[in-house]
Parts: sequence; structure tokens; C-alpha cells
Amino acid sequence: MPDYDVVIIGAGIAGASLAAEIAPHCRVVIAEAEDRPGYHATGRSAAFWAESYGGPKVQPLTTASGPWLQSPPPGYGDRSFLAPRGALTLARADELHLLDAFEADFDGSGVRMERRGRAALEAMVPGLAPDIVAGSFEPDCRDIDVGALHQTYLAAARRAGAAIALRSPLIRAERDDGVWTLSLGIERVSATYLVNAAGAWADRVAERAQVRPLGVQPFRRTVLQLRTAPQPPADLPLTLGVRGDYYFKPEAGRLWLSPHDETPEDPADTAPDELDMAIAIHRFGEVVDWTIEAVEHRWAGQRSFAPDRLPLIGFASDCPSFFWFAGQGGFGIQTAPAAAKLAAAILLGITPDAMLRDVDAQLYNPARLG
Repeated sequence: MPDYDVVIIGAGIAGASLAAEIAPHCRVVIAEAEDRPGYHATGRSAAFWAESYGGPKVQPLTTASGPWLQSPPPGYGDRSFLAPRGALTLARADELHLLDAFEADFDGSGVRMERRGRAALEAMVPGLAPDIVAGSFEPDCRDIDVGALHQTYLAAARRAGAAIALRSPLIRAERDDGVWTLSLGIERVSATYLVNAAGAWADRVAERAQVRPLGVQPFRRTVLQLRTAPQPPADLPLTLGVRGDYYFKPEAGRLWLSPHDETPEDPADTAPDELDMAIAIHRFGEVVDWTIEAVEHRWAGQRSFAPDRLPLIGFASDCPSFFWFAGQGGFGIQTAPAAAKLAAAILLGITPDAMLRDVDAQLYNPARLG
């Protein structure tokens, strides 16, 4: 008998959430290359839940996850992982057609969007540049307590019997007679199923398992923490440009700002680039007339996408015991509850949870990529 039914590579939000879902049903170990879970993308998230983020084909996973995040089920704590925020997508006069298209993408989806004119925008964003004339407000956008969510998933997985092996990168994977033999750091284990939840390293994990890679590409995303005058209002919405060229939000009296950059990189412990930081500050200055008193902190993370920018959730078409749970881009945390339940249903061959009734699993099937 193999040592485990399932070995999950990666202890970020993807691996942790899936382990929590399947550990009550089978023997699971999460293998993490770093010395702590969530070191890379999960620990560097901008921490919001916005139904429009990721586009209309990701939205069903986000929407399905909302009630779970707002009121977690028994075993996942007694408080919400969400807090009120709101999201505001801004447009200049020559960008109104883009704002129209943005709203049209979500017609009939149930996502609440409210068109706001100049007077309403001035009340929401102090010091707004005069050439910004309209915005689309999403009142249901929320902040996410990412650290609490991740740790709660890890705790739930442990309680259900899952093991977590740190400093255990996948070195080698061989499959014989339906059983995987895996070299995880200095340890060797066997398993029936191998789950690829390795984020930026997803294609490399596939290659080590002799499975066809699917073109998962990491992109660098930069975030700055600023001290500004005025201090950001506590109720300032998550504010985004309709062209996808910036976003900012308040955080504990400071401002988190990103140029919404996407620079392709090899998987790595990435760091912010000076040019990206300068671009972020320049774009911010074109949106509001605030003074930046200090850049107090800066960081970067890698958001990983499949070629069509949709998640990969399902078995590899060329290996029936290799399971993809990757390519979750910047929306992996806001979609975690629904994505994990979908992955668990496919992996275990069980009836999907009722929360997935509006989710089309075939959108995320890795077989779509050939």
C-alpha cells in the first residue's frame, strides 16, 4: 500500500485549501519547498475579494466563495474572513467605452455594479484628478484576511489528519503500476495521486513527473506601502483604473499601491523593480493630488497564469493520476473555497458541493489546452 493516497505539492492557499477538503476522506501530505507555508504568492497578496477581478469566467468561482468567506462553516472559526471595502473602477472621458465594456462583461451575472458620476466620485476619493469623469462602483467588494484564511485551512487539514512536510521540494517523481514514488527533499514517499499546487513552479513540477507542461507563466506584481497626506480615509474603496494600469486601497492608515504590472519571469523569490515602483508613483499622481511622504515598504509576488488565464483544475490528459490545481493568477485567494471544493469533487469522484451549482467545471479542465 502506498504511504499516502494524495501528495500535494505546495502549501500556499491552493494546497492548503484542497488538503482541508480531502483530508477527512483520504491520507494526505502537503510537501512545501520553503521553511514556512505561503511564503510566495499567498503571503504577498493585496487581499481583496472582488467579483469582477479575473474576468467573467473566473467570477462564478469568486461569487460562489463569497458566502463561505463571509460566514465560514463549522470547523473554520467563528468569524468572517471578509470586511467591507467596495471597489471603484475609474475612467477618463476617452475611456468611457472601456467602462461600458467592463460593465457589459458582467450583465446577467448578478454582480452589482453602479455607475457613478463626477460628483459622487469626488465624495469617495478626495483630491481626484479633474479629468476623471465616471466610475463603476461594486458595493460588494470586500477585504480578505488572507493570513487568517490560510492558517485556518492549514489547521483544518491538520485536524483531519493531513501531514505538512516543510523544506521538502519535489526532486524526482516516478510512476510505476499506478503508484508514484516521490523524492521530497531527503525523504522518499509513495502515493496514488500527485497534486500540482505549486503556483509559479507548476510547469516544473509537471516536467519532473514526466507530465506535459501546460504553459503556466509567472508574472511579477509590485506593491508599495505609502505614507501619504492626506491619510487615506478608512472607507476609501479599492480604486482601480479601467485600463488595468493601477490600483490602490487603504491599509491600517497607509496606502497600498500597485502599477498592476505583469512582467514575465522564471519562478523565483521575486523582488520589486525600481522602474515599476516609479511607474506606480507616477500613475498615482495622475489620479489624485495627494503628497507621498514616504515609501515605507515594497514587495513583489508572482501571479501565475495558464495561457488562457483561467485556472487549471482537473486531471492531466496524459496522466490519469496527476492532478492540476494551479494557474490561479491573482484570484486564487478570493476563489479558494469554491475552487478547493471543485477540485476535491473531481479528485475524489464525489458529488460537487451545492455552492458549485453555477460553476462550469469544464471551463477549468486542463484538457482544454490539448
